[in-house]
Amino acid sequence: LFIQLNQLLSTPAGLEWRETARWIKFEEKVEDGGERWSAPHVPALPLHSLFQLRTCLQKGTMLLDLDATSFKEIIGMWGMQSPPLGSEPGGLRAVLTPVLDKALSGQPKEAELQPELRESLAALLLRQPQHQPTKSLLWLLAELGLSPCRAAASLSFQLRNRFKKKVPPGAEAAHVAVGEVEFLEKPFTAFIRLRQGVALGSLAEVTLPSRFLFIMLGPRAEVKAYHEVGRAMATLLTDELFQRVARQAEHREDLIAGMEVFLDELTVLPPRKWDPSARIPPPRCLPSPHRRAGLGHPRSSEELERTGRLFGGLLQDIRRKAPWYVSDFSDALHPQCLSAVLYIYLATVTNTITFGGMLGDATANMQGVLESFLGTAFAGSIFCLFSGQPLTILSSTGPVLVFERLLFSFSQDHSLDYLEFRLWIGIWVAFFGVVLVATEASHLVRYFTRFTEEGFCALISLIFIYDSLKKMLSLADAFPINWQYRLDNVTSYSCICNLSSPAPQGMTRHSPHPWPSSRYSPCSWAGLSRTQCLGRGGHLLGTSCQYVPDVTLISFLLFGGTFLSCTVLKCFRSSRYFPAGVRKLVSDFAIILAILASCAIDAALGLETPKLLVPSELKPTNPARGWIVFPFGANPWWVCLVSAVPAVLVTILIFMDQQITAVILNRREYKLQKGAGFHLDLLCVSLLMVVTSATGLPWYVSATVISLAHMESLRKESATLAPGEHPEFLGIREQRLTGLAVFVLTGVSIFMAPILKHIPMPVLYGVFLHMGVVALNSIQLTDRMRLLLMPAKHQPDLPYLRHVPLRRVHLFTVIQLLCLALLWVLKSTMAAIVFPVMLLVLVGIRKGLERVFSLHDLSWLDSLLPE
Repeated sequence: LFIQLNQLLSTPAGLEWRETARWIKFEEKVEDGGERWSAPHVPALPLHSLFQLRTCLQKGTMLLDLDATSFKEIIGMWGMQSPPLGSEPGGLRAVLTPVLDKALSGQPKEAELQPELRESLAALLLRQPQHQPTKSLLWLLAELGLSPCRAAASLSFQLRNRFKKKVPPGAEAAHVAVGEVEFLEKPFTAFIRLRQGVALGSLAEVTLPSRFLFIMLGPRAEVKAYHEVGRAMATLLTDELFQRVARQAEHREDLIAGMEVFLDELTVLPPRKWDPSARIPPPRCLPSPHRRAGLGHPRSSEELERTGRLFGGLLQDIRRKAPWYVSDFSDALHPQCLSAVLYIYLATVTNTITFGGMLGDATANMQGVLESFLGTAFAGSIFCLFSGQPLTILSSTGPVLVFERLLFSFSQDHSLDYLEFRLWIGIWVAFFGVVLVATEASHLVRYFTRFTEEGFCALISLIFIYDSLKKMLSLADAFPINWQYRLDNVTSYSCICNLSSPAPQGMTRHSPHPWPSSRYSPCSWAGLSRTQCLGRGGHLLGTSCQYVPDVTLISFLLFGGTFLSCTVLKCFRSSRYFPAGVRKLVSDFAIILAILASCAIDAALGLETPKLLVPSELKPTNPARGWIVFPFGANPWWVCLVSAVPAVLVTILIFMDQQITAVILNRREYKLQKGAGFHLDLLCVSLLMVVTSATGLPWYVSATVISLAHMESLRKESATLAPGEHPEFLGIREQRLTGLAVFVLTGVSIFMAPILKHIPMPVLYGVFLHMGVVALNSIQLTDRMRLLLMPAKHQPDLPYLRHVPLRRVHLFTVIQLLCLALLWVLKSTMAAIVFPVMLLVLVGIRKGLERVFSLHDLSWLDSLLPE
């Protein structure tokens, strides 16, 4: 409901109705002087005004479901009445003329008004109210150049359209009118509900169908008393539960009961403990009306219910996702999706080059950057087309890379062909994956509680942060800082070109075209560039010839600047500056704007910072091998059987990596509407293992950090906001097109090398750092880590701190950090072979915590395990 409070005020021109306050969710008042609206705030009501309002509802006139269903009918009822002086047809008059007769006829005999008083009251109520305009500074400046007539027309247009953008679609209007008059001896009150919403002309400042009216007029008294009762009525109508009661009430008692429920939930501030004139700013989050009404929506576990049939869960996933398949493409037709494509594409390309280079180092160039590009494009595109959760981004991950390094080392130590050995492992992994899908093993993800999810997510986030910092620090090796430079010795630094080397072969001083030594006198030698000098067979002499330009500093500035720009621009949505549309656009394209700004700075400076290098030829990294890996010929026959042993560990790793990421992406707080597909996702990843192994491409699994970044870039928020209301998170743009476009662009990046070579690597490492930090900040573990360093009096009011002793919270955090440290050590040492098993051990550790913590504590710090 949009509620407007009109108050009868005495002006030099006589009595006049003026708009003094309005509500959508919060209150806005016309400030003293009538020049501007106040900031939206939580209404603070005197308790006495609520008791007066209850008395008015108990004793005043109440008309429910008044018939006024069409404009023609309203005009007909109006035409039956003699027009009061000074009134105009339409608007409130059409309804109030019959209403007034019914209302006054319903009064007790002693309270009935004389006919002349009725006429005066009708004439008073039918006067047109004066609305308070909503003007910005730009609007006021524009008005200076307009004539009075044009200004009046513009104001009329503004009142009907400007504020309406703030009103949610489908809203109705409610009108509250209060005031004091001389000819009444007793208060007159009426609460009116129309059977259908009716447009009442210009009664409201925005054109909306009106449903509720509350009128309170009385004899001379304190003006503030009537005003506060009107505010109380308007505040009551903003409550969602009372609105439901008001729409469904059949008798006066129903409305009174709804108000009693409202009073039961009030919180009273004692006098002299709070300044009533202080305005309470709107909170960032509000309690759900469903929770107040006992209509909570429990988390659906349909995706994880066992059917008891082979491939039963897979068939359920297909049935669940098939109806959404067409909308998975049509829902991507939004500008925000373009921003997500560019952002995730650059992140994917950077990740592909980084892990491709590391894979080449780990496998002696049996695989490399080109294989990473082709594999990412192929596997990612197939997954986006057929998976159950297409928002997932497939990529090489740190744990999988560590395992491939171990497999290569094992094959070298035992004189095995690595690619053939790896092919058989991939075949076994695919077989085990299909078995897991057939037996509905994804049912086990119900045991992945917050404890396991956060441990894995924190590990992957730290890998992103560590790798980005490690890459930046390695720049000091490629571009060393000139530690020997001394400013005081700048006059002694020199570097000249020495062309005293022998003349080129076949050319002497006595030949027809002698060596032009006179052309290259010592004076002209100094003007040659380094390239020209070396090209003519000379060499450089001097103390500054070995100087390397210090691009390390500018690289770190680009790195840090990109990270800070991403963070600041992403938060620009909640800024106080610029219109909401501009803030939303900047926030949606924050990462792209940060990258473009950093690239522009790098281009303007012109320093030789390291740039993105993309392979430009379609050929294997190792020219000794082809694109197809054959299963027999290079290794003994028994390798195909022995490969099943490491395949078990790889299967555990891929199952845990894939399913933990899927659980994180399908969290209830993301409000996904199209359901999950745990079994279907696992099947796609398993079958892709065969193809990537047979072509010598890297293995791919869900990339937790990039997938989370993909989700965050597709957040939907309410576009129409009531004044003072913060954007409401509506969910994620669930579709397949953004991921598909990312992987197609990754595949064609080989032909985009001339463009991509201008992007500095420090800029992309800054984006990596941003993704890692955002993912790390999205988990509760980070909040609890901050509590370890925070005095109790400065700790935020977190829900679990209200119910769990602080020392127990710290103990839970320390145990989680120890598990995270153990995972990091296992990943970074030769013990990485047992890393997949350790992920399973996390589930066992969580079960063991039930012996240390009570179920009550675990229900707040974690989630309870199923029976």
